Amino acid sequence: MNHLSLVAGAAATCQHWANGSLLLAAPVALLAGLISFLSPCVLPLVPGYLSYVTGLSGADLAGTSQTVSDGPGTAVATHLAPRSRPTHRVLLGSVLFVAGFTAVFVSEGALFGNIGGHLLAHQDAVNRVGGVLAIVLGVVFLGLLPRAQREWRLHRLPRAGLAGAPLLGILFAVGWTPCIGPTLGVVLNLSYADSAATAGRGAFLTSVYCVGLGVPFVVAGLAFRRALGAFAVVKRHYGAVIWTGGLMLIGVGVLLLTGEWTSMSRHLRDMINGYTPAC
Repeated sequence: MNHLSLVAGAAATCQHWANGSLLLAAPVALLAGLISFLSPCVLPLVPGYLSYVTGLSGADLAGTSQTVSDGPGTAVATHLAPRSRPTHRVLLGSVLFVAGFTAVFVSEGALFGNIGGHLLAHQDAVNRVGGVLAIVLGVVFLGLLPRAQREWRLHRLPRAGLAGAPLLGILFAVGWTPCIGPTLGVVLNLSYADSAATAGRGAFLTSVYCVGLGVPFVVAGLAFRRALGAFAVVKRHYGAVIWTGGLMLIGVGVLLLTGEWTSMSRHLRDMINGYTPAC
């Protein structure tokens, strides 16, 4: 009997998640995290963050060392020679850093989702207010509100190395930048602007956001030399990154404001009505 109760409870939970608008919100959260990573507020700082959280120099991260060759009557020549990389240290440091900001963002998501769960009677008004807020955040992301382009960070940093990596991640999360703030703000908006708003939903969406933001950070540490080449390409196309992110945020805001987000969610719920997910 207990086994049947557990199965029934799990099925009900799966059905609840499937019937929500997560099919719409989760891809938005993932793309928002990736755009945040590629933005001018984060991407140029990635090598510095990696060096800080691992306690390694850029040459150590790249797995190279500088050698000098000279001799009688010859000019001094330098070149980079490959050497082994402390991969485990890079992986651990980057993962600890990501874990630090994930803990903060997921906590915020759970809080906003919980608030949304208490506002279900006013969901239409919540969606409209959230839509206006998402549009404003999209405008901020595009850089069209100069006063909102200021950054706010805590400048008292922990000790460099693995021990300070999660603390640096926490400090990274509690600051404000015109690239992270708007994208995270819209994800938090989607955590409570829905008839299925719960703390679990908010935590899930911000977790997806952290995947989009954090996985590229870890990959950049493990493939540092290749990542630097990729970063150079992205930097030449910052305009495309900013416009893609800004228009996505504004688009989500328009959908919430006009009620189309709810209509699309209901359409998806109707499509999966009667389907039991294999969770």
